[in-house]
Amino acid sequence: SCLLGNQVRFDGGHKHDRFLTGTLGVHVDYVPVCPESECGLGIPREAMRLVGDIENPRLVTNKTGIDHTRRMREWADRRLDELAGEDLCGFIFKKDSPSSGLFRVRVYKEKGGAVRKGTGIFAAAFTKRFPLIPVEEEGRLHDPMLRENFIERIFAMKRWRGIKARKKTLGGLVAFHTREKLLILSHSQAHYRRMGRLVAAGKKKPVDTLFAEYESVFSNALSLRTTIKKNVNVLQHLMGYFKKDLSTDEKNELMEIFDEYRYEHVPLIVPVTLINHYVRKYNQGYLADQTYLKPHPLDLKLRNHS
Repeated sequence: SCLLGNQVRFDGGHKHDRFLTGTLGVHVDYVPVCPESECGLGIPREAMRLVGDIENPRLVTNKTGIDHTRRMREWADRRLDELAGEDLCGFIFKKDSPSSGLFRVRVYKEKGGAVRKGTGIFAAAFTKRFPLIPVEEEGRLHDPMLRENFIERIFAMKRWRGIKARKKTLGGLVAFHTREKLLILSHSQAHYRRMGRLVAAGKKKPVDTLFAEYESVFSNALSLRTTIKKNVNVLQHLMGYFKKDLSTDEKNELMEIFDEYRYEHVPLIVPVTLINHYVRKYNQGYLADQTYLKPHPLDLKLRNHS
C-alpha cells in the first residue's frame, strides 16, 4: 500500500514507487495491503522490529517492547483468506519491513545486535500460503535482471490462470505448453525436458493432477534466471526454423547479431526484433505464437538492458 503512495507507514508517510504506479501500473491492477495498519496498529504508530529466533521471530515495538506477533499472525490468516479470492498473479513486498520484508530483514537478538537473515511476519505467511505466486521486493526491482524475471513471471501466471479458467483438457494444456516451450527453455533445459515428458504422458494422469504438477514445474522453471548463454541457445533454436528461408546474407547477419548479444555489445531486444521481422517476412506461424518472442508488453523495455 505504501508503495502505491498511500500514507500508511509508521510515521504517517509513504514510499511511493513511480515505476510501480506509472510504468507497470498501466498493465496491472493492484490490491493494496498494509499489514501493520490493517491489523489495527494505527497511523502513525510506534516503529517495530523482529526479535528472537530467525525462523520464528516475534514482532515487537522498538521502545515499549509490546509484542504484536499474535495480532499480526491472526490478521494475516484472515487477510490471506481474502487474497485467495483476488486471483493474484504476483505480489510486491516492502524491503526491510518487519511485517512485509521478503529478504534479509533484520532480526534482533534478545541481548542486542542484529542479523540480516529474517523475513517479515506477513511475507513469510504469504509465501507459505501461496508458494507458486511470483513475489519480489520493491528494492530488488531496480535490478534490470530481477525486474525482467519478476514481470515475465507475473504475465506467465496470468496466461496460466487463463487456461485454468476454462475447462481443463489435455489438448488445452498441450496448446499452452507448445506456446511456452521456448520461454521455458530460456530458463532451464532440465525443466524443459521434464515438462515435455509430463505433457507427453498426460493421458496417464487425472487432468487435475496433471494441471497441478505442470503448474508447479512451470512456476519453478520460470523462477530460475535466464542468462545470455541460455538466450543464445534459444535464439539458435529460433534460427533453425528459417534454415530453408533465409538467404546466406540473412543467416550471416543473424549470426553476427547473436555474437554481438553474446559479448554484451547489444541487448536482447536487438536479436529478438530481427527474429520477429523474419517471423513476419516468412509467415512462420509456429514462432508467431511463441511467448518467448513477446513475453510482456514492449513498452516496459525489459529486454533493453545489456
